[in-house]
Amino acid sequence: MAENNVLLSMREDRSFHVRYRMEASCLELALEGERLCKAGDCRAGVSFFEAAVQVGTEDLRTLSAIYSQLGNAYFYLQEYTKALEYHHHDLTLARTIGDLLGEAKASGNLGNTLKVLGNFEEAIVCCQRHLDISRELNDKVGEARALYNLGNVYHSKGKNVANAGTHDPGELPDDVKNALQKAAKYYEENLSIVTELGDRAAQGRAFGNLGNTHYLLGNFRSAVLAHEQRLLIAKEFGDRSAERRAYSNLGNAYIFLGEFETAAEYYRRTLQLARQLKDRAVEAQACYSLGNTYTLLQDYEKAIDYHLKHLVIAQELHDKIGEGRACWSLGNAYTALGNHDQAIHFAERHLEISREVGDRSGELTARLNLSDLQMVLGLSYSTNNSMMAESHAVENSLNGGRPRGRRYSMENMELMKLTPEKKSSRETMADEGFFDLLSRFQSNRMDDQRCCFQEKNRLSAASVATSSTPPKTMIKSFSTSVVSPHTDEFLELLASSQSRRLDDQRASLSELPGLRLRQRGNHAVLGHLVASSNRDLDDDFFDILIKCQGSRLDDQRCAPPGAAKGPTVPDEDFFSLILRSQAKRMDEQRVHLPSAIKGPSSS
Repeated sequence: MAENNVLLSMREDRSFHVRYRMEASCLELALEGERLCKAGDCRAGVSFFEAAVQVGTEDLRTLSAIYSQLGNAYFYLQEYTKALEYHHHDLTLARTIGDLLGEAKASGNLGNTLKVLGNFEEAIVCCQRHLDISRELNDKVGEARALYNLGNVYHSKGKNVANAGTHDPGELPDDVKNALQKAAKYYEENLSIVTELGDRAAQGRAFGNLGNTHYLLGNFRSAVLAHEQRLLIAKEFGDRSAERRAYSNLGNAYIFLGEFETAAEYYRRTLQLARQLKDRAVEAQACYSLGNTYTLLQDYEKAIDYHLKHLVIAQELHDKIGEGRACWSLGNAYTALGNHDQAIHFAERHLEISREVGDRSGELTARLNLSDLQMVLGLSYSTNNSMMAESHAVENSLNGGRPRGRRYSMENMELMKLTPEKKSSRETMADEGFFDLLSRFQSNRMDDQRCCFQEKNRLSAASVATSSTPPKTMIKSFSTSVVSPHTDEFLELLASSQSRRLDDQRASLSELPGLRLRQRGNHAVLGHLVASSNRDLDDDFFDILIKCQGSRLDDQRCAPPGAAKGPTVPDEDFFSLILRSQAKRMDEQRVHLPSAIKGPSSS
């Protein structure tokens, strides 16, 4: 009997040492991964974290920290799908063990990742959960971060919709305005809390984003006030990159206030800092903004000087989009000065580059500019008619086949059909048959998509779903005449395939990577977890988020309509503002020809 007890004790000791060694290895690997990420080598850090997951652990708090850090590292590496996967694991684990604080932080991390992926509605749900839990726990720091994240999601949502159209700041659809107004509200609430906490760095971020939101809403005076505070805090911290962004944003706001001289001064400061920071792309952007500002001031000599500087840097950085935009701007400036030879040269170069990069909008603009110059000069090129015809085709393709009505004869336009054609009875029956199929296939699948943690729950849910499915005789419709006779077999095959995929996608404790629970110890491990454990590692994610998105968060400006982006072209280049300004002067720029000279024939 004694010998048996000794043998049992030896086995338990050996099992304990194996588990201890496994835990030590997992924790050591995770700590090394954290060290590498903090040193800036996230790729190597990910390798160690993944190795830690492979080894596994029984400590759910350690596993949660590894999930969070892996999500952070993948986010920094811009592998957002992997980041989403691990932040989702972290959230699942936190909810399973009842860790409210962990759930709040995981929800925030998940919301930030969903926002970057463009899943704004899901991101809002996650960030709102972060906010609700933080308020429930009276966690002011967490509440401030959740408010900031919600502001970012609504800002990105509004800007994403605005970029899909051709809107100037302040001239936005109602849904965009609503999103941006919510963003401003959340930023202001965040600002109130971080001011109370005395967090000046967070105040700077809030002021910057609040200024950008007011700018997009057309509240340019409010934008100026916010960006002036952002500038002040950037100077306090010696953050020259943030200071440069603040100068640029102030210049943008003053442009739309019509105070072009003040805008030019801020752009000159932007240019000076860009040169000090040795950032050639930003230097080119500042030159481009200055060129546009002097165009609006009708100081075309200075405008040409800055646009030529922009052109040189764009060529140096192999930025064809920027080079094309520089040529477009130079062509306009030379036209205003009456130097039509240079204007035609740069307009033709703009056309060549637009063709080269496949910029259909730029190609159309270049063709119209060349057409204007030819009409101004009274030239009759042999290629003029074919060029105009091709220009007409390009414009129609860009506008969904609808002519915009610029200098084209109405004889070449087809009347639009203002009323849709009536569908045939067979098409109507086909549509009804399709929707009948859809409803039959998707009905009662909600239970199949639920998350469960035990196999018996999964089976019971499946049996409930099966039993609740109405018999086939009850779901027949009058539209079966347009449905294939093999529809039922097809649906059964598809449902079987889908159900297997749904089972593969279910979240369960046994499917969390790296979780090593002994069969006898599951309940004991879960029962001894401390729900209020504070994971400071999530602070690193917030820092990474700010570093990764800092320039984008403080540089969220409206994009020029229909323009591709290049590294030397700023987000805001006053495209439509300059076009409006120059359209008013087009007639003033024309050369009055002697009456004996006729323009190109219209035949």
